[in-house]
Amino acid sequence: MTGPLVVLLVVVALTAHTLVNAGRWLRRPADRPVQTDERVSVLLPLRDEADRVTPCLRALLAQRGVPGLRIVVLDDGSTDGTAEVVRAVVGDDPRVTLRTGVAPPPGWLGKPYACWQLASRVETSADALVFVDADVVLGPYAVAAAVTELRAAGAELLSPYPKIVVRTVTDRLVQPLLQWLWLTFLPLRAMERSQRPSLAAAGGQFLVVDRVGYLRAGGHAAVADRVLEDIELARAVKRAGGRIALADGSRLASCRMYDSWPQLRDGYTKSLWATFGHPLAAALVVGLLLLLYTAPPLVAVAALLAGAPALAGVAALTYLAGVVGRVVSARATGGRAWPDALSHPVSVAVLGWLTLRSYHLRKRRRLSWRGRPVG
Repeated sequence: MTGPLVVLLVVVALTAHTLVNAGRWLRRPADRPVQTDERVSVLLPLRDEADRVTPCLRALLAQRGVPGLRIVVLDDGSTDGTAEVVRAVVGDDPRVTLRTGVAPPPGWLGKPYACWQLASRVETSADALVFVDADVVLGPYAVAAAVTELRAAGAELLSPYPKIVVRTVTDRLVQPLLQWLWLTFLPLRAMERSQRPSLAAAGGQFLVVDRVGYLRAGGHAAVADRVLEDIELARAVKRAGGRIALADGSRLASCRMYDSWPQLRDGYTKSLWATFGHPLAAALVVGLLLLLYTAPPLVAVAALLAGAPALAGVAALTYLAGVVGRVVSARATGGRAWPDALSHPVSVAVLGWLTLRSYHLRKRRRLSWRGRPVG
């Protein structure tokens, strides 16, 4: 029974790492009264977001603690009246500028080019840039708190990951894996201290950068053809000699990423192949995750039916250790712990299926997002 014991020890060690990350190293800026005298430009790229951009815009207009705030919105070829919604919400607020984007040139993907159009035309007086997606709703002091945390971390890039709003069964199965993966497998303190580009993580929904450091790294022009432009931007900052930091932004912002299962499925499918790189690497990682987190409850049931209580006990403990890790992650990032954590083995299995689908569709050149080809 050496194999099952080894699996148990590995899962326990990973859960302990999750606990250390969440309890000691995770930055937690709070949405409380704070003021920054820096000149901050919030950059909001939009493509067909008419039905959900209003809460985002209203939250941006309600920001406090940033006297030098400017908001620049880019309508990136929308066909659903997004620009009209923006004009109706912001009115004649002098802090807001609405620009019309152009189609990405050869070699560029849509999101990086939209962000680059925004950032490259910002006033040179801006000290910090804040990239926000349309599905993000910020708290009143979120921008001020995030910029303050960027400076406190001594970093050129800060990624305060928002609270992910979940409403459906598929949401609860898949979305919490984002925070769980980086809390479980990413050494946060080492990531901040190390200059290795491979040791990087970031989320593009809410991203704060020092303007000078961003441009020194090449900005989004350095990641023009990258599907995971947020992570690649963090790596570019490191390659340029800058530092990055990851934070729990659940007290600053919330994000409802996808409205339906097809959107969630296709959203993950378009990018998972880029997360793992080579198919063999993906197979190795997914196989390991399935072994550690999906197999144990199946082994426990099979062992009980076969009259092997000792093996069943070890497998059950392995399953529970994985559940504990999921609970720790949820509580650390504002997520829902119970009863969602109990379905963790199913979550990992769904992730495996989405990864397989991602590679399959990429091989057949059928990956797209918002009407544009990807990969």
